[in-house]
Amino acid sequence: MVFAIRFMPHFVRTTLPSFVMAVFFCANSPASTLDEIGVTALRAMTTNVDGSGVRVAQVEASLTSDLLTWEVNPANVGQPAGLFTYISADGSTNIYPNALGFDSWHADDVAGNFYGFSGGVATNVVHVDNFEADFFITNYLLNVVSNALGTNYVFILQPLPSAVAVVNQSFTFGNETTNLSLVATNPNYLAVSDQQEIDSAYDDYAAEYGTLFVSAANNGGAVSPPGTAYNSIGVAAYGGSSSIGPTLDNGRCKPDIAAPANYTSFSTPQVSGAVTVLMQAALRGDGGSDTNSAFDMRTIKALLLNGAVKPADWTNSKSSPLDARYGAGVVNVFNAYEQLAGGKQSFCATNVLAIGDMHPPVAVTNSVAVLRGWDFNTNSTSATNDTVNHYFFNVTNGLATATLVWNRQFGETNINDFDLFLFNAANSNLVACSTSRVDNVEHLFVPQLAAGRYDLQVLKNGGTNVVSDSEAYALAWAFVSPTLSITNNGTNTTLTWPVYPAGFTVEAATNLISSTWSTNGISPSVITNSKNSLLVNATNAAQFFRLRSPNF
Repeated sequence: MVFAIRFMPHFVRTTLPSFVMAVFFCANSPASTLDEIGVTALRAMTTNVDGSGVRVAQVEASLTSDLLTWEVNPANVGQPAGLFTYISADGSTNIYPNALGFDSWHADDVAGNFYGFSGGVATNVVHVDNFEADFFITNYLLNVVSNALGTNYVFILQPLPSAVAVVNQSFTFGNETTNLSLVATNPNYLAVSDQQEIDSAYDDYAAEYGTLFVSAANNGGAVSPPGTAYNSIGVAAYGGSSSIGPTLDNGRCKPDIAAPANYTSFSTPQVSGAVTVLMQAALRGDGGSDTNSAFDMRTIKALLLNGAVKPADWTNSKSSPLDARYGAGVVNVFNAYEQLAGGKQSFCATNVLAIGDMHPPVAVTNSVAVLRGWDFNTNSTSATNDTVNHYFFNVTNGLATATLVWNRQFGETNINDFDLFLFNAANSNLVACSTSRVDNVEHLFVPQLAAGRYDLQVLKNGGTNVVSDSEAYALAWAFVSPTLSITNNGTNTTLTWPVYPAGFTVEAATNLISSTWSTNGISPSVITNSKNSLLVNATNAAQFFRLRSPNF
């Protein structure tokens, strides 16, 4: 479900108006969802990655017009009452039940997917700040003053209590349109200018405090704020009702990622949970000794997007790096964790170019030590030059993904312009590129990459219109070549393949001529000794098996 908050024009007010809401019911199966998004594999392969030590916030729009039905009932999500602080315009308390508000089934379902003990992703967070949405927005992000000339937004920007790292927002500010007459007559619609102001408030907050907002993209029509903010993660519902990008203001790629759910209210907390467990892993050193870089919101975002599994109909282009429906794909926290665990690896070389010059691979012999990993670094330019950081890899044939993330800076309307390129280092041929001018995400996906030496390039464009000469960025990559092995086990046959990367499926066929491959009759695999293991019954007829990603 998505709640729409509408700023009503032509009235002077310092608080938000009542919420417009639509009520839907969630029918997710927690066990199957945790399997699909990589939580089950992560728990099987890694010890106690459950959100420990990370403080989170859940912002909830009320189910009622009196702004009272917005609270999580601890008993309904299997968590102790002492885990929560409830905060609204009427005060705050660590007691449940309390006089500030009442239990919301929507809040309970969101919490269940986020940190609920039986079905949540991050089951051991250190604390939850449960905010009523109207109070949260008007006291931490922006205030609203409307008059005959339109709506004015006054940014507030005060820090959340105890440095909350992740904020889940399973609501939107309403449907968005470029039709101003519709905005004037329908309180459920926002103008593009409203979206831009709201995005700026969230981007400035994230840039100032390092807080990662994970927000619903909406349940139909155009993507809506706050899921449209540059520095946030906008979430779609995979297999359910979900909005489609790009953004109406300047055609940016949103949503960023998807998760399986009927509605975006319930896909969003799955991604919030994935963010939380990655942050915990980063803080305890699973990504190496530079925990500040690993924990940074840009690194976490890059890892999550790069670890996503592509649906069969996923598509992008060099100017639109993410799919308009799924973003980078369906979240898989196990894939993202494995790339985090590859550790921080620096670039192999850098070179400065005149603006617009060609940038083929440079002549260096060193290579990045790991084929799945990340970097948090900077790139600097000037009014007269571009700069390229080069990452060289020696790879076998298989699948390649790379994701580049940077922030829109505090108080800025525009962003610095980065591009991402993959070159064949042997012949300088361009294999793939991502060159959006409006997005602060670049993403490469090469489903079939031949063996060889490759140059992954992070290019910062210089010139007179740059926001700053230097900019920090996060880069995540994975070059993988999973193989399927077959061994006899008595009268049966055992198929094995690596647990990482998740998202590959075993298919069977009776011949190689018709190429009719199917998963029918194939049992689920089990994880044994870091491998997926599948027992199949031997027959007198010929059987053929293959390992396939949905997007191949």
